Amino acid sequence: MTGMIEELDTRLTTIFRDVFNDDSLEATPAMTASAVAEWDRLNHIRPKVSIEKGFGIAFTAEGVARFVNVGQLVDAIDAKTSAQR
Repeated sequence: MTGMIEELDTRLTTIFRDVFNDDSLEATPAMTASAVAEWDRLNHIRPKVSIEKGFGIAFTAEGVARFVNVGQLVDAIDAKTSAQR
């Protein structure tokens, strides 16, 4: 399972770097939206859509708003992608 989580972190790092145009971003479990200057309430939809496209899954806006950090997002992506396998 750890390998899958590391793969998700790597894929999220790529998505975040693209969405926020910042090659220095690293997706870590403790990372929060407040740690990214461009990631405010108005820009919440951009990473959501990119993550959904990148992983072939869907989240409700309310579901995404409940995530406290990237670790919770990774857990949700893992659960959704595991259910598809």
